[in-house]
Amino acid sequence: MKYSQFIHGEFCDGTSAEVFEVLSPSTGEVVGSYAMASPADVKRATESAKKAFQSWKKSGATQRSELLRKIADELRADRDTLATQIATELGKPYSEAQKEVDVAAEMFEWSAEEARRLYGRVIPARSPGIQQTMQLEPRGVVAGFSGWNAPAITPSRKISAALAAGCSIVIKPSEETAGVALLIAQATQRAGAPAGLVNMVFGNPAHIADQLCSDGDIAMITFTGGTEVGKQLGAKAAAHMKKATLELGGHAPVIVWSDVDIDKVAATTVATKYRNAGQVCTSPTRFLIHESIYAAFCEKFVEHAKKVRVMDPFNAQAQMGPLKNKRRLNAIDQLVQNATASGAQLLAGGKAIDQPGFFYEPTVLAIHNKSADVSRIEPFGPVALLIPVKNADEALAEANSLPFGLAAYAFTNDMKLAHRFANEIESGVVCINELQASLPETPFGGYKDSGLGSEGGIEGLREFLQVKCVRQGGLA
Repeated sequence: MKYSQFIHGEFCDGTSAEVFEVLSPSTGEVVGSYAMASPADVKRATESAKKAFQSWKKSGATQRSELLRKIADELRADRDTLATQIATELGKPYSEAQKEVDVAAEMFEWSAEEARRLYGRVIPARSPGIQQTMQLEPRGVVAGFSGWNAPAITPSRKISAALAAGCSIVIKPSEETAGVALLIAQATQRAGAPAGLVNMVFGNPAHIADQLCSDGDIAMITFTGGTEVGKQLGAKAAAHMKKATLELGGHAPVIVWSDVDIDKVAATTVATKYRNAGQVCTSPTRFLIHESIYAAFCEKFVEHAKKVRVMDPFNAQAQMGPLKNKRRLNAIDQLVQNATASGAQLLAGGKAIDQPGFFYEPTVLAIHNKSADVSRIEPFGPVALLIPVKNADEALAEANSLPFGLAAYAFTNDMKLAHRFANEIESGVVCINELQASLPETPFGGYKDSGLGSEGGIEGLREFLQVKCVRQGGLA
């Protein structure tokens, strides 16, 4: 495909002298290149979004809903092309990429439905002749930032919510998966989105972030990515009095209790752990296993992990593709080497696969102390940590021991214990006996260093709205 910028409803070349090359993680080869956005390009996108906002904020709920439904339809019509681009740029198996397109379309569809239900309220007055109302208004032009690990879902979540709320958006998707984002831009264009309502720029992340955070025409920031970058972006937004919604990193605990079906839980958690090569912020990572079943669970988990088929993403048998880039491959290898040097037992995997691209073996580590870096640092890759715990108190203490709280999981047939886990785990999402951490209709956000605010659900949509209280007298 032809890579470009998307500004004011048109696909155009960036005017920066810097050129970015998009690599295939399956081969390491260049699949395309483009000129990155200059500050002038970013400013033009912002100005276009500001102009579009002036009319879009006056649009009715029905108009917004209809546009979002049309975008969902366009994404579904382009499903195979999008899935191919995801598999090419990210390395996710093609079948999983198809499912990601389906979820991205659902994001627009759900926002279309909810756009019709953004109600205010009437507040009873204290005296006759007074009317008090609360009304919701769009914040304005949104600056969005999304990573490469969910290249269709994450931009779609941000764009759909912004448009449903009556905002316009300038979004900088990952420069490494620009093609996927541009296909979404094409869908908005074909659906009839007004010029400037959706703008996409690809360039130096730090420079674009600085420019958008300081731009007076930007009303809020929405960011999905790493914790440290998110903190920096949140600070920049705060310095300019801008609303910031931050969905950041995690290190998800998984409590596995003694009363579960060991083989079933091992099989289901392995499938989720190695989905997208573990490059998911909600990926189950720290398995806190009751000591009475620890050895048996380790054996079953390793058995299933060794069966994961790591292949080219276009192979119909593939269950896991490559890591996104060389940086991720090196980072995972360093974490595994540090872990084994710190006393962790390597139960499976532990090395790169000797073939072109950035393939790494599904890796399992038995952890008996917290000295290894991977015990504290989110691996964001195909690495599972198996840790024994003696009782519920220890499991909860370990689950809550890190400054992350994005997603957490627990498996038990004891209803009282399940209730305790659900209430005492410090995480924005807690799943009991299942692993679906995020849906279009459910709120998704983190505790502690895992973020601020929510995405998804009505809670996520309301992030793009501001509250106005109106009191009117002289009515009696």
